[in-house]
Amino acid sequence: MTESAPPTTPRAMVILLAGGQGSRAGFAVPKQLATLGGKPVLRWSLNAFAAHPAIAGGVLVANDDVMAALGPLPDGWISANPGAERQQSVTNALIALADRDDAVPVLVHDAARPGVTIEVIDRLLAALNVAKAVIPTLPVPDTLVVQTGGAAGEVVDRTALARVQTPQAFRIGTLRRAHAGATDATATDDAQLVRRSGVAVASVPGDARLHKLTYAEDMAILNGLLGIETMTRTTVGMGYDVHRLVADKPLWIGGIEISHSHGLEGHSDADVGLHALTDAILGALGDGDIGDHFPPSDPQWRGAASHRFLEFAANRVVERGGRIDHVDLTIIAEVPKIGPHRSAMRARIAEILAIPLDRVSVKATTTERLGFTGRREGIAAQAVATLQLPEN
Repeated sequence: MTESAPPTTPRAMVILLAGGQGSRAGFAVPKQLATLGGKPVLRWSLNAFAAHPAIAGGVLVANDDVMAALGPLPDGWISANPGAERQQSVTNALIALADRDDAVPVLVHDAARPGVTIEVIDRLLAALNVAKAVIPTLPVPDTLVVQTGGAAGEVVDRTALARVQTPQAFRIGTLRRAHAGATDATATDDAQLVRRSGVAVASVPGDARLHKLTYAEDMAILNGLLGIETMTRTTVGMGYDVHRLVADKPLWIGGIEISHSHGLEGHSDADVGLHALTDAILGALGDGDIGDHFPPSDPQWRGAASHRFLEFAANRVVERGGRIDHVDLTIIAEVPKIGPHRSAMRARIAEILAIPLDRVSVKATTTERLGFTGRREGIAAQAVATLQLPEN
């Protein structure tokens, strides 16, 4: 009599969560679409899962704008709409997988963690042969303290703690029951819901490359962790702006308010210095000018603080995988005197651009009483920005 073959584990499915806006990163686009190593952050995870032989396909949870920017999905993948919260997004994906048997493994992953590796996927699926739920974790290397306000308190024993990552692996039936029983309960990941449902959650070693993209500076960390070598080129942009001086209006220059009898007239707060800097950075990117992105015909920018324009330009640099090497601003004005405010302007510009102070130069000059600035009719500014951008 011939023995029957042992049952085989069905190929896994993936729920890839890419529905958030990533506002803490401060990018002009959702962080999952920011460029990392020449492709969108989201593509790193999607490609890694699509290439793994034990994975049959998955559900990408993303809004229409992300889907349109991403392009076609790999074979076996479908999309689902995101919910207002992460928990609802996973529920929507489970509905899209309603035809899958409860025994099918499913990996739930945050697209903001682009460093998915074959090794972590293999460890999770292997552990799922004996467990109903598995998560990847890393030890906590730093000393931890309880902190109240600005005071450090007692040290917390870190040996009993671990950092939780994604992807997290479950039998799809286990995940369905956990979400169905969650009612009003909320959780920051699916393992918490599964534990609340009474199911034990096992752990396997995670990977430092699964670092989460939360803030703009995480881009540089991910480049290092993922071994992305980029050839860079130096680009230089110039900006120029001028605004008329008018009575009884606040005067904003270089990101600070200066006490003066007159202010600058414009659709926004008319900060001539920040406008010139914004145009210089956009020019170095080859990305149009301030009027293209913030047209004065659009009422939403009426009275807007100009630091928003400069932050936008700086984020465009980060999204391209570049950095700002230096900015140089020259303010051309007869009045008021800029010298007493130069240090505050430099500090504010460095803060807006998130670069060291020594990469910011602010200077001032007059036109020896010639022209409109000499007649105290207005103030002009010119700026130069030097960037490092990756080669295409």
